[in-house]
Amino acid sequence: MKKNNLLIIGCCLLAFFLTGCAKRGVKNLDSQGTNIICFGDSITFGYGAGQGEDYPTALAKLVRAPVLNKGIDGDTTSEALKRLQSDVLDREPLVVIIEFSGNDFLRKIPKEITIGNIREMIKRCQSRRAMVVVADISAGLFLKEYRGLLSKLAKEEGAIFISSILGGIITNPSLKSDFLHPNARGYKLIAERIYHALAPYLEKNSILRKSALPE
Repeated sequence: MKKNNLLIIGCCLLAFFLTGCAKRGVKNLDSQGTNIICFGDSITFGYGAGQGEDYPTALAKLVRAPVLNKGIDGDTTSEALKRLQSDVLDREPLVVIIEFSGNDFLRKIPKEITIGNIREMIKRCQSRRAMVVVADISAGLFLKEYRGLLSKLAKEEGAIFISSILGGIITNPSLKSDFLHPNARGYKLIAERIYHALAPYLEKNSILRKSALPE
């Protein structure tokens, strides 16, 4: 068999493997956006670490797309919805990573309101043709109920779900800056977890973009 044929077959097998890793049902895999936007609260902001040690900055070193940190310390889902347009929808989103629930829990906001607000975020981001990731901050029994609700929500809305990004961090003092927030090492670990979950979808997006180019 000629080398060119072998190369073509190899490329096809690689594309099949990579696209197969991305679960079906995720909306906007063919997103034409530019930026990966990390939209969240103090965990996204990087509370407890130095400048440039937040997870979005670490994620930017792993992906081939600009990454914007749009996390605000103390934000609830209701407050976040008010800035969704300016911080996310107006910024050419390719992927939006939504990370909320902690402050809603601390302020005893009913879960149905929290989930309803995140659902609205997902729908509005998808209406801009962006892929959406729902990042869950539960760990063990901590926020366990939210884990199930967010997983169900992501499945219903065609979003990517990443479970327990704080798992093994909030129980490890060497990865934390206080009782909850990671330090630089902890945020780097979060970035790696998100990257490994997101990479197949980014690869799928790249393949779809190339296939859509005019010959």
